[in-house]
Amino acid sequence: MLRTMTGAIAFDTHRFVKRLTDSGFTEKQAETLAEEHVALLNDNLATKTDLAEVEARLKADIEALRLATGADLAKVEAGLKADIARVEADIARVEAGLKADIARVEADLKADIARVEGSLKADLANVEAGLKADIARVEGGLKADIEAVKADLLKWMFGAMIAQGGLIVALVKLL
Repeated sequence: MLRTMTGAIAFDTHRFVKRLTDSGFTEKQAETLAEEHVALLNDNLATKTDLAEVEARLKADIEALRLATGADLAKVEAGLKADIARVEADIARVEAGLKADIARVEADLKADIARVEGSLKADLANVEAGLKADIARVEGGLKADIEAVKADLLKWMFGAMIAQGGLIVALVKLL
C-alpha cells in the first residue's frame, strides 16, 4: 500500500504500518497513525502551483514597491547627499579648530620648556658655585691640617734626632 502525496514526496504507508506492528502496535493503530501522517503531510506541503502563485504575487509586490519607492529613494538620496555635505563641512571646521589648538599647545609647551630649561640652568649654576665654595673651603681646611701634621712630624723627627744624638753621646762616653 504505497500512497503518493501531492508534490514530490512519496510516503510508504505499508512499510510504516509494518514497522509499527513489529514494535507492538496493533494493525488498526498502525494504519490509523499512517493515515494521519499522510493527511498531515498533504495538508502542510506546498505544491509547485502554490509556490508559483506565491512567486507571482511577490514579484508583483516587489515591482509595485519599486515604482512607489523610486521617487522616495531619489528624495532620500538627495537628503543623504546634503547631510554628507554638512558633515564634511563640520569635519573641516573641527579639523581647523584642532589644528589651531595643537599649534597653541605646541607653542605653550615650547615656552614652558624654555622656562624650565632657564630655571634648571640657573639652579645648576647656583649648585656649581656652592660646590666650588665647598671644595675651596674643604681644600683650605685640608691644607691647614696638612701643614699642622707636617709641623708635628718635624717636631717629632727633630726630637727623635736629638734623643738619638744624646744616646750616641752617652754610649761613646761609656765606652
